Amino acid sequence: MTVRALLGDPGLGVGLELVAGEAGLDRIIESTRIQKSGLALVGHFHGITSSRIQIFGQTELSFLHTLDAEDRARKLHDLFARELCCVIVTRDARGEGESSPEAGYRAVPELVAAAEASGTPLVRSASRSSVTITALHALLDDRLAPRVRLHGVLVDVFGVGVLLAGPSAIGKSECALDLVMRGHRFVADDVVECDYRPPGMIFGTSALLLRHHLEVRGLGILNVKDLFGVTAIRERKRIDVVIKLVEWSKDVEYDRLGLEDRHRTILGVKVRELVIPVRPGRDMSTIIEVAARNELLKNAGHHAAKEFFGNLEGALLGGGRRER
Repeated sequence: MTVRALLGDPGLGVGLELVAGEAGLDRIIESTRIQKSGLALVGHFHGITSSRIQIFGQTELSFLHTLDAEDRARKLHDLFARELCCVIVTRDARGEGESSPEAGYRAVPELVAAAEASGTPLVRSASRSSVTITALHALLDDRLAPRVRLHGVLVDVFGVGVLLAGPSAIGKSECALDLVMRGHRFVADDVVECDYRPPGMIFGTSALLLRHHLEVRGLGILNVKDLFGVTAIRERKRIDVVIKLVEWSKDVEYDRLGLEDRHRTILGVKVRELVIPVRPGRDMSTIIEVAARNELLKNAGHHAAKEFFGNLEGALLGGGRRER
């Protein structure tokens, strides 16, 4: 995202004000991490990444106060010459006896001069360094998260995020509608916006124009929130399991034992995948509910199929049933 977009983002939660370097407002922020620039002021530039936001707090400003004007100008020139995307001076960056938030950069006029000369946005934060860094991390983690769009339906079943995948007209939306009527929560239909969150989680939400809407052939577009109330929807849910719905075929051998571990990779994260055949007479909503319950058991360390075959193997080899 650009520095201009950062300053205008309503989701930041801390007040930022541009002080100097307006010419660089379109510089790109590429990293979610924040850097403190103390070592760079003494000439150690190893590890300084221009696409990261640099923070000047009390430590950095107090060091600059110990230098004479010529040394300050030289050191700041060397740092700002690295085409930094943005430098933020925080509220706690002020000298002894200074009370106003802007006192920090005003006490170091060379800071403003270096920013203007290099076209580097110099920004003042109304909050302390710790608060500013926490807010920046939260915002950048969201805005810079890797994203992908998937075709499917996302529902929250017993707290398990279930992504229903499969070809069009296989019955994904109808399953979602039935699950909502059973008390589960709808997240997205048709287009699922997925984003990565560390450490290895994929979250899904609806496209903005489609939010709360579900298409059911024969009925048309339904607003789930209006029909069933706010408790029937979720804005966002982690994807825990992918259920791929396929048309049943007698020529295909489906997993009947539950020992096969299939995964679908989404944004580099492996998510458990189940392939469930659809045929007339199968209660797909009940099957999906049981799949969600079984996923909860697996996450708790209970794998029914593996435990059964472990007991079976023990009975065959040991002459008796192996207790769980």
